[in-house]
Formats: sequence, C-alpha cells, structure tokens
Amino acid sequence: MTFSQSIETCLQKKYCCFTGRATRSEYWYFVLFSFIIGVVTSVLDVIIDPNYMVISYLASLALLLPGLGVVWRRLHDTGRSGAWYFIAFIPIVGFIVLLVFLCQDTQQGDNAYGPVPEDYYM
Repeated sequence: MTFSQSIETCLQKKYCCFTGRATRSEYWYFVLFSFIIGVVTSVLDVIIDPNYMVISYLASLALLLPGLGVVWRRLHDTGRSGAWYFIAFIPIVGFIVLLVFLCQDTQQGDNAYGPVPEDYYM
C-alpha cells in the first residue's frame, strides 16, 4: 500500500471502521501522515497565535477516530483483539508491548477478523 492509498483508506473508505484488518504499511503511513499534520498545524498555530493551539487541537480531533480505527484493525491483522490497545495505558511497559504488536507481520491466512488484506501481496 502506498502513502496516498493509506491516507485514502483511513480517511475515506474506513474513517470510523473498527472491523477488518490493516497491514503494517497502511498503519505506519497513517502514523507518518498524522505526524506531518501535527507538525504543520503546530507551526501554523505558533505563527498565528502562540497562546492558543486551536488548529492543532482541531486536527488532532479530526484524526482521532481514523487513528483509533487503524490501530484496532492493525491489531486484528496480527491476530489480536483490538482491545489490546488499552494495554498502552499501563505506564511505560504497556506502550512498549503495544509497539511490538504493531510492528509484527501480518498473520498468514484468514483469521477471526477477516481475510488477509489485498494490499498485503503488493
């Protein structure tokens, strides 16, 4: 999956979708996109008015649901329930465990959350 396909999938096709699977490329491209948007909106906020970070907050709010959805689907892709996301709330260790899960390869074949995504074989 390319960068633009990932953004299109997360923001248009599966905006608030918590079912199915997401490949590593889809997830990490969306993380990169979110990071770039965060940097750009923070710079704009500092230029416009450093006391109020309105643009950054609005961008974060707009990316919240697609971000949660792609994490949930990525965990499904590794064969885990999306509820494993909540392990990140355990200080330090939880984030590391979640990061390891998100970096793992796609589970081969169909699993309980659906078939292997078509873009996995690209």
